Amino acid sequence: MCSTSMAKACSRGSRQRFSLLAITMLSMAGPSVLLGQSDRCALAGRVTDSSGAILQGAQIQLDQRGITVSSNEKGEFSYTNLGPGEYKIVVSYVGFATANTAVTCAAAEVAHVDIKMEVNSTSDQVIVTSERPHGENEAINRTRMADNLLQVLPAEVITSLPNANVADALGRLPSVSLERIEGEGVYIQVRGTEPRLTNVTIDGITTPSPEPSVRQIRLDVIPADLVESVEINKTLAPNIDGDGIGGSVNLKTKTAGEFPTLSLFGNGGYNPILGGRGNDQFGGTIGHRFGAQKKLGLLFGGTYDYNGRGIDNLQPAIDPASTFNNVIYDNNTIREYRYYRNRWGFAGTADYKLSDFSTIYLKGLYSNLQDYGDKWYYEPVATSTPKFYTSSKRPDASIASYSIGGRHALNGVTFPQ
Repeated sequence: MCSTSMAKACSRGSRQRFSLLAITMLSMAGPSVLLGQSDRCALAGRVTDSSGAILQGAQIQLDQRGITVSSNEKGEFSYTNLGPGEYKIVVSYVGFATANTAVTCAAAEVAHVDIKMEVNSTSDQVIVTSERPHGENEAINRTRMADNLLQVLPAEVITSLPNANVADALGRLPSVSLERIEGEGVYIQVRGTEPRLTNVTIDGITTPSPEPSVRQIRLDVIPADLVESVEINKTLAPNIDGDGIGGSVNLKTKTAGEFPTLSLFGNGGYNPILGGRGNDQFGGTIGHRFGAQKKLGLLFGGTYDYNGRGIDNLQPAIDPASTFNNVIYDNNTIREYRYYRNRWGFAGTADYKLSDFSTIYLKGLYSNLQDYGDKWYYEPVATSTPKFYTSSKRPDASIASYSIGGRHALNGVTFPQ
């Protein structure tokens, strides 16, 4: 629903998806459905580091079959429709030593394997623990395992830099430039194409523009702290909408991890211009997985920031009678700008693991930006009455997205050639 008036423009974009087929399949998911045939088996596993933290984007190869998969956001992977026997699994992850393990798969059963990765070498280097290197390794591994040209910015990298919104974060990637308004990134340009040729999705769902008169998405509406990662696909693919000629941006919301999550942050600043202008930002995230087997995951996060920008501008005008050696200024135009940018949002995720190969989820995100501003203009004129006028803007934009769906690994399904 969108409405526009002279004093205020408000537009909202929301999208919902109900995957009835997936839910029906998931409700029946279980070992009997997964295995299908009594002479087949399956493998399910998880990749973590030595501390137990999940590793997303790890490359897992089943040696005998040469089939390579990658670990998901929970560090999990799976193989289905296997013949009974012993299999060798090879796991690689940038920054860690390659792990090899053998697992026996019995008929009509699901074999489980947990793989712990060790740092590549500890004998000739000093390791300093921090969040950002972990995030950069994750980005490299997810890019390496992608089927197309993909660039990733995980949350650890986004929050380690002063990114007020998602556009500012994306502007740090190669081949991405920003169109800025009042100092903040708003629209992104991928490989030099127009902003309207870049598709934007949230958890894979296409997001409509919050502005009624343009096609491109103003990404300054979404706070950078709400997302788990941002991805840019730079090649067209069958699963990407055709309007992403320049590229396709996918914002992934956060999900509950293996360990309880509690994160709080806050910062502020002050500028003495125009009698004092302040800015502040604060927010937090809390999440946990419940149950003995941690099947249920809940996570919620919110953020708020205020930016009081100000401009005190004095523009002298040169008298036409001035000469090169005698410059005369006949008036001084005074312009004063005051901006009041309020941005806030929240996101939440609930997921339940029905089995090693089946998960259902509910995800939602809402963000709002009030880009208010006032302008005063005064121009003294020697021969007439001085010019004076004021103007105000009160645009209000919001983006919302929620989805419900599931994932299920099918077994024993073949397609004729």
